[in-house]
Amino acid sequence: MIIAVTNRLLCADIFLNRIEKICKAKPDALILREKDLPDFDYENLAAHIKKICDACGVYLFVNSKIDSAVNLNIRKIQLSFDSFIKNRDRLKCFETVAVSVHSKQEAQKAASCGASFLIAGHIFETACKKDIASRGIEFLREITKTVNIPVIAIGGINQSNIKEIKQAGAKGICLMSSLMLSENPEELIFQYKQILNSL
Repeated sequence: MIIAVTNRLLCADIFLNRIEKICKAKPDALILREKDLPDFDYENLAAHIKKICDACGVYLFVNSKIDSAVNLNIRKIQLSFDSFIKNRDRLKCFETVAVSVHSKQEAQKAASCGASFLIAGHIFETACKKDIASRGIEFLREITKTVNIPVIAIGGINQSNIKEIKQAGAKGICLMSSLMLSENPEELIFQYKQILNSL
């Protein structure tokens, strides 16, 4: 599984154009991150990106903004662990709930409380989190052994370490910086698909 994660502040060209290029390469899903946007602006952006995702057959996950997802009838949401626990009673309308976790305890709790899958990270060093130490491949292995739902790895993933990710039990990867900065995001997704299919 390949999940594209957006960050318009890193985007090397016109943001919506890049989203369209990424979606045409058919990742399994796209998470609209954009945490800095006010709710109104985020919702407007999500409406535009939903059209692109729908046209390309790519699942769209709203990040954090539950009300925006409900307003746009987007049935997939990605939440931090704290937000997931706090808002559990509001999540019944979602068909898929992805939860970001940063410890074994969070992973166990999220899985037991009904998360659809986990996003675990950050696994390797990444420019997006320069001041925070990476958790490493052993952390990922511990998480995948702890829960019986899929675990997706995030953080510093590239073509040279993706085999380690798979061997640690992850069911897929999240890509952000590379897709936002690549001169050819479609080709990059194609390459990752080939690698994952060969493992």
